[in-house]
Amino acid sequence: MTGAAVRDVMTREVCSVRKSTPIADIVRILAGRGISAVPVVDGDRDVVGVVSEADLLLKQVEAATAPRARVPGIRSTSDGRTAETVMSAPAVTVEAGLPVVEAARLMVGHRIKRLPVVDSQGKLTGIVSRADLVRAFVRTDTEIREEVARDISRLVRRPSRGGVEADVEDGVVTLRGEVERRSQAELLQALVRRITGVVAVVDQVGFSWDDETNGTAG
Repeated sequence: MTGAAVRDVMTREVCSVRKSTPIADIVRILAGRGISAVPVVDGDRDVVGVVSEADLLLKQVEAATAPRARVPGIRSTSDGRTAETVMSAPAVTVEAGLPVVEAARLMVGHRIKRLPVVDSQGKLTGIVSRADLVRAFVRTDTEIREEVARDISRLVRRPSRGGVEADVEDGVVTLRGEVERRSQAELLQALVRRITGVVAVVDQVGFSWDDETNGTAG
C-alpha cells in the first residue's frame, strides 16, 4: 500500500444531484443514505459544487432571520429551494490517483468531512470520507514491516554488507544496515515515509559511496 491512492479507499457508488434538485429531495437523500454531503454535477458529470448538512442548516438560519418583504401578486422564484442556491462552490475535489495523504490534507485544510473524487478529466468517479481515510491509515506493525521489506528488496538489488533490515514498533520504522550509494539510502527513507501507517522513520542506514559528491563515505 505504498503511496496508497484515493481510488483504493473511496466509495465508487456515489450519489449526486443537479443544480435544479429541490432541497427537499437533497434532505431525503442525506437522511436516507446516512451521509453528510452530496456532490452537485452538471450534464457532463463535472463537479460544480457540494451540498452539505452545514449548507442546509445555514440556509435555514438565513431564511429564519431574513426580513420577509412580500409584494402582492408577485411570487418569488429565488426562494432557496434548489441545490444551486445552497451549494458550496467551487467544489473541493481530489483526483483518484493521488495518495490518500493528499485527501487528508485537503479535508483538514478546508475543514470538510467528505471529498468528491474525480478522474484525470475532472469527472465524478467516487467519494471519500474521513472514515475511509482513518481505516486506510490503521495498519498493524506486521503489515507495515512486510511492505517495508518489499521496498527494500526492490530498491537494494545488490546489497552490500548484509543489506538493510527494518524493525517496526507502533508505526515507527527503524532502518539499519548499509547500501552501496547515498542516493539509495535517501530514496529508501523517502519510500518508507510514504507507506500508509508509518508515523516516523529512524534512519540508521549507511552507504559506501557518496554519489552526490563522488567521494567515499567517511
